[in-house]
Amino acid sequence: MDYRLDEIDRRIIYELMDDARNTSAPTIADAVNVSPGTIRNRIAQLEEHGIIRTYTAEIDFERAEGHLTTLYVCNAPVSERTALAREASVVPGVINVRQLMTGRRNLHVMAVGEDTEQLRRITRALSRLGIEIEDETLVESETHSPYTSFGPDEEITTSQATDVISLAGGANVVDVTVEPDAPIVDHTLEEAVEDDLLAEDSLVIAIERGDRVVTPHGTTTIRSDDIVTVLSRSGDTDTVLEAFTAEEAPRE
Repeated sequence: MDYRLDEIDRRIIYELMDDARNTSAPTIADAVNVSPGTIRNRIAQLEEHGIIRTYTAEIDFERAEGHLTTLYVCNAPVSERTALAREASVVPGVINVRQLMTGRRNLHVMAVGEDTEQLRRITRALSRLGIEIEDETLVESETHSPYTSFGPDEEITTSQATDVISLAGGANVVDVTVEPDAPIVDHTLEEAVEDDLLAEDSLVIAIERGDRVVTPHGTTTIRSDDIVTVLSRSGDTDTVLEAFTAEEAPRE
């Protein structure tokens, strides 16, 4: 993979899996404490890298017009499975084709027909392609759920890194969302170094600001809600985070 998911990406995927139609960028942004522009930018990246592949509607065909939905469990030669899956997907009535990493029963085909005669025509069409149908059954219902590991139990708080990548030699790369009251807010990177807000062994290598990525320079000012990528040569994540997170109020 050439794209590494962080906690923001995971939460986006969860929310879109849960209800893509009624989930907006501002809604997700509120949940993860970043800007809507950042969410829109991340969605575009997830689509560009083929992680989010498409948005589809789940239809109850029996309620729509009394149509029948059938699942065909099929066998296809492993060497021809991908090609046969493509051919099966263009058979009229076929709405889903799934390839499985197994020797038998390695192709699942979902099809919709107005009546049993139309389903028989689909069966014959699949057989003519060279697909062996091992079983077929009418589908009564289907339930989809979002992937819970990406969900709100992993909810992001701005006082923690959204991603940490360990490197050779004990170094790491940290992604952190800048809190509104963080010490570094409204400071340039030069000022942050002069005021000892940034450790000497730390280097800001990227800033994600809304729907764009800023290349950092000494005169670049850090803003609230920026997502900052920091290289820490010592690997001391806690020290890195101190500049970008707000101090906890003292307890009375």
